Amino acid sequence: MMKDETLVVLYEDNHILAIEKPPGLLSQKDYTQDLDVTELAKRYLKEKYNKPGDVYLGLVHRLDRPVGGVMILAKTSKAASRLSHDIRNRDFHKTYLALVEGEVKEEGTIELMLKKDEETRTMHVDEDGKNSLLTYRPIDFLDHKTLLEIDLLTGRFHQIRISLSSMGHPIVNDEKYHAKKTRKNDPLYLWCSHIAFRHPVSKEWVDVVSNPHHWPILIKKAL
Repeated sequence: MMKDETLVVLYEDNHILAIEKPPGLLSQKDYTQDLDVTELAKRYLKEKYNKPGDVYLGLVHRLDRPVGGVMILAKTSKAASRLSHDIRNRDFHKTYLALVEGEVKEEGTIELMLKKDEETRTMHVDEDGKNSLLTYRPIDFLDHKTLLEIDLLTGRFHQIRISLSSMGHPIVNDEKYHAKKTRKNDPLYLWCSHIAFRHPVSKEWVDVVSNPHHWPILIKKAL
């Protein structure tokens, strides 16, 4: 369970709640029964608005447990339905930061056919899998590592992690996808830094940003 149960709110109105998910917090309840984003956000809404009974909150997308950054939640069923529709139609844009091993000198695109191994809960490249697509560009270098900005164009499980590993540049500390072994408590250097979407009611574009200034290896770098 997370020790810090403080919710960082990045944006809120009558329809939307955008939060900064800390690494280690589940997006949705699983077999561990550990605290998850929806439970924490519901507590926040009940306390802030003094709401009796249950609080509605729609989970429209997820982040892997070790990944932090922007998450968008729906406060009404109408907002949840419309946001889910936009996600399916790729009208919901997610940008990530990833620190990878080695130096990536040029921007590029990674398109793979990916399949999930349910037993190991990992992804692997398979011609019978589902199409995945992302673009990346290097924005900084330090200590033979590269900070990449990634635009995620499809939403496959572990897509960024397997895609970067497949090109020979695994995310720092991502031992599951062939990164060098590190200290047990070192973070996974993958962060959802920006989400842009059409507001489900006003239809105006909303931009929500979060930067991982707490990453130890990037403390002295200006993101």
